[in-house]
Amino acid sequence: MNRTALVRRHHVSTEANKALVRRFYEEVLNGRRLEVIDELALPDYEEHDPLPGQGQGREGLKGRVTMLVEGLSPTFTLDDIIAEGDRVVVRWTNNATHSGTFLGIPPTGRTCTVAGIDIYRLDGNRLAEHWHVVDQLSMLQQLGLLPAA
Repeated sequence: MNRTALVRRHHVSTEANKALVRRFYEEVLNGRRLEVIDELALPDYEEHDPLPGQGQGREGLKGRVTMLVEGLSPTFTLDDIIAEGDRVVVRWTNNATHSGTFLGIPPTGRTCTVAGIDIYRLDGNRLAEHWHVVDQLSMLQQLGLLPAA
């Protein structure tokens, strides 16, 4: 394969990976369509930063999404999506309302805007692994669960 064809193939695969991750945010998290996870994630999906009580695998991912959606009513805005090889990095902003019990904390009804970065590894056009960094301190302060600085 010549260099131009290789670069074109790499570009197509990174664009396909970005599109798949974008579907996770738009259809699953924002669209509340939990069933789409069956199309997007491998059965043995690995979560490196699980929420308390979250299991592993695709079913664990469904549990995570359920906790987020039911507890925080999130709306994610994708600020950046960057792909390289089998990795996709998303920098996002989440506007949320603490509308249900989340991690054992009863709903406050308060809103928050939280920033985060997710890293996904894809395998065979499916989500395989996930890592994240989230501004949890800011979220807890905005929800009135910790004193503001």
